[in-house]
Amino acid sequence: MNPLTQSKNTTILPVLSALMLACFALSPQAWAVCQEGCLTNQNTVLGDDALLSNTTGYSNTAAGSQALKNNTTGVYNTANGYQALLFNTIGGSNTANGAQALFNNTTGSDNTASGVSALSGNTTGDNNTASGVGALAFNTTGG
Repeated sequence: MNPLTQSKNTTILPVLSALMLACFALSPQAWAVCQEGCLTNQNTVLGDDALLSNTTGYSNTAAGSQALKNNTTGVYNTANGYQALLFNTIGGSNTANGAQALFNNTTGSDNTASGVSALSGNTTGDNNTASGVGALAFNTTGG
């Protein structure tokens, strides 16, 4: 084998490998924070950015992309669906089933929302129950 040809082949392989790894590291798919399984404080999570901001909240269940994403200290919450209970921070004992159910809830507690966007406008209201697509979507602070 020609030594010059052999030298070119062995030099380019590491360069191509490094370039490929750099492209993968910069791809948008590599940025997502996909969590699955049990976290600390008896929390259960499944989905991209689900329960991402949790600090001391416990006994929460988040299933779906960005479910309970902003929860920090809220406890006993269940969020199933894309962005369910997205803005909840300290509210507790809430149940949201459906995409964007209880979407804007921040400190409201003891709420139950079933259906896409059910109770989506609630921010601080307590003790509400909404069932159906968009049910009580404009309730913000009522209980």
